[in-house]
Amino acid sequence: MDSGLLITILIVIFALGFDFINGFHDTANAIATSVSTKALKPRQAILLAAVMNFVGAMTFTGVAKAITKDIVDPFVLPNGLTVILSALIAAIVWNLLTWYFGIPSSSSHALIGSIAGAAIVSVDFTVLNYKGFIKIIEALVLSPILAFVLGYIVYSLFKVFLKNLNLPKTNKRFRYIQIVTAALQSYTHGTNDAQKTMGIITMALIAGNYLKSGEVPFWVQFSCALAMGLGTSVGGWRIIKTVGGKIMKIRPVNGVAADLTGASIIFGATLIHLPVSTTHVISSSILGVGSAHRIRGVKWDTAKRMVITWFITLPISAILAGVIYTILNLFLH
Repeated sequence: MDSGLLITILIVIFALGFDFINGFHDTANAIATSVSTKALKPRQAILLAAVMNFVGAMTFTGVAKAITKDIVDPFVLPNGLTVILSALIAAIVWNLLTWYFGIPSSSSHALIGSIAGAAIVSVDFTVLNYKGFIKIIEALVLSPILAFVLGYIVYSLFKVFLKNLNLPKTNKRFRYIQIVTAALQSYTHGTNDAQKTMGIITMALIAGNYLKSGEVPFWVQFSCALAMGLGTSVGGWRIIKTVGGKIMKIRPVNGVAADLTGASIIFGATLIHLPVSTTHVISSSILGVGSAHRIRGVKWDTAKRMVITWFITLPISAILAGVIYTILNLFLH
């Protein structure tokens, strides 16, 4: 078998593996609030999220096209297939490590950092498409800030409109609303996160000369949607525990405010074709809502640990991918 075809097949397998892992790693964030408030039983929440993730992933491809061309140009990338394979392996390793320790780190940061790191080692820093790369980094940095601010505003408005209502009854009613908002948040997760893997596979097809344009083939879109849906069905209990309870004590009213905030930011990014971290957005939404609810009720030590992980994911995944590329390059060329 031709070595280029073999590497391409490996990339597709690793990419779908990454999407599967993303399903139980990141989707846990989307359903964590509904599970922690008992709006949904864990099994119900996971099934709902699996279906909505699949539907979301089948709806859009704009983010996939941005991943394909905005970090590096796959049409001119030397050793492009080895770069992409190295990036995937590095991102998977980092995702599994953070999942094991229950830290809600970003699959998006891991993947984007890994692509950049492997590409830089393969050529040098000039290989990056700086205009597109900076745009992606700006989206990754600004989206959690916007989520925090919007979460604070949304819950502050909730407090104004609900202040004269009976709290136990209100929370009971909002528990039903949370089923809808959990479904909405899972859908928006699918519209953004699954597309990143679609973009990676499309990059590989271009680098291997199996595709002449940046359009995402239907089989790529369907297989990525299916892999994420199946990954979601496995569940991510460690992440659910951190996001759903260790940031703040979440009640249904808080959960609805956080879900609406997260879904709005993620879907807005999808519409303008920008990849964002659902982990960062959802966690920041909860922090914003918690700050508006009762700032002392937020467990800032957990938040601090999460923020540190957010900052170190990009450079660590980039270095890891560079090391893996160096090793693979010895055997594949």
